[in-house]
Amino acid sequence: MAVPPIQTDRLELVSLSPLFIDAILAGRRKEAERVAGLQLPEDWPDEHDARFLRMRLGQLRSDPRWQEWLARAMVLRTTGRPMTGYIGFHGPPDVIGRAEMGYTVRPHFRRKGYATEAAKALMEWARLHHGVSRFYLSIAPDNTASLAMAAKLGFRQVGEQIDEEDGLELVFELVVG
Repeated sequence: MAVPPIQTDRLELVSLSPLFIDAILAGRRKEAERVAGLQLPEDWPDEHDARFLRMRLGQLRSDPRWQEWLARAMVLRTTGRPMTGYIGFHGPPDVIGRAEMGYTVRPHFRRKGYATEAAKALMEWARLHHGVSRFYLSIAPDNTASLAMAAKLGFRQVGEQIDEEDGLELVFELVVG
């Protein structure tokens, strides 16, 4: 399934297709880079991100229509097209029309506004193309950078939850439009 990228001033949000995920999980890095049109970080994926990619691949195999909602590489629109991290929704909007977003920025690229820029673009895409107006984030209480970004974007804490892998998370929601 071809999913067009979402462009911002500095980034291109490139869908991580099943072909890309298969290649990277099998260690075929050059093939993965060619498929996605980007330069991968040398140490990526680590074990945490490999588990994440296997989970997303399972979702895509179950329902290919989810591809536009799931993981997208944050690629700098510069020479070499380095991948700065990834962003995406956990799936299509839930029954009340709310979409949960997650993101990771590689350490070398942090504190440069890439996550904020990508989050704004992804939410705008969901709003314009699918009518989504409610978004939420789950953030660890000690993740000060993500907490600051959520506040900057206007998210408000609406609760907390325990994640099986990550433990306590604060839940934030943003209603737009």
